[in-house]
Amino acid sequence: MPSKECWSGHKANRSAVHNSKQESRQQDLLIAALGMKLGTRKSSVTIWQPLKLFAYSQLTSLVRRATLKENEHIPKYEKIHNFKVHTFRGPHWCEYCANFMWGLIAQGVKCAGLNSEGLYRVSGFSDLIEDVKMAFDRDGEKADISVNMYEDINIITGALKLYFRDLPIPLITYDAYPKFIESAKTTDPDEQLEILHEALKLLPPAHCETLRYLMAHLKRVTLHEKENLMSAENLGIVFGPTLMRAPELDAMAALNDIRYQRLVVEMLIKNEDILF
Repeated sequence: MPSKECWSGHKANRSAVHNSKQESRQQDLLIAALGMKLGTRKSSVTIWQPLKLFAYSQLTSLVRRATLKENEHIPKYEKIHNFKVHTFRGPHWCEYCANFMWGLIAQGVKCAGLNSEGLYRVSGFSDLIEDVKMAFDRDGEKADISVNMYEDINIITGALKLYFRDLPIPLITYDAYPKFIESAKTTDPDEQLEILHEALKLLPPAHCETLRYLMAHLKRVTLHEKENLMSAENLGIVFGPTLMRAPELDAMAALNDIRYQRLVVEMLIKNEDILF
């Protein structure tokens, strides 16, 4: 009958063999996952192949996005704006409209109201929105749109939306419209960004600069989503038809494009830091 010491030694040997086999299996899995060979042995383990492919696709996506971000950006465009000339009454497609839009945001929404529930979705009182419009037409940059004058932030957001709706040429122009819609119809996220990047180059400098200011602002709005309940998707629903209009399409085609317009604005907001 084997002694107690002999049995303990046998048990220790079995445990060492088991640990050695386990380490060998782990090494084989790692080799298979990394696609390497160890000596002349070729691993037959393929369980990690899907994970390897997924990791490769994610890495490729990151590289494409980084390349897009470092690629040729839309040139920054700065002009001193004359509010007294270029207001709701003025030639809205002029080179100064970017700074008008920024001035409206800087004086109003940027400073207050980001936590207001339904920001941009809730409509302000139409008569007071018209007052804001008239104030800009009358007083230009001296127009008072502070909280002391208009306590309801929805009046200021309503004036901003009205400005974009009244533009004779939409912020996303008719010429660039098909390219933006193409990006929304593309299923691959990286291709969407690349097409959007090309679409932005089709915009006149003032339109692109205005869009850049607006998307940066709307991105800040989404950072307060818990309070204002306005996600990028919700803002896309509000601003899609406001910033884009289908060029010379029949009513049914224009109606069908609404969902793509929403997606365009949603993608611009979510990827504002990459695209601009």
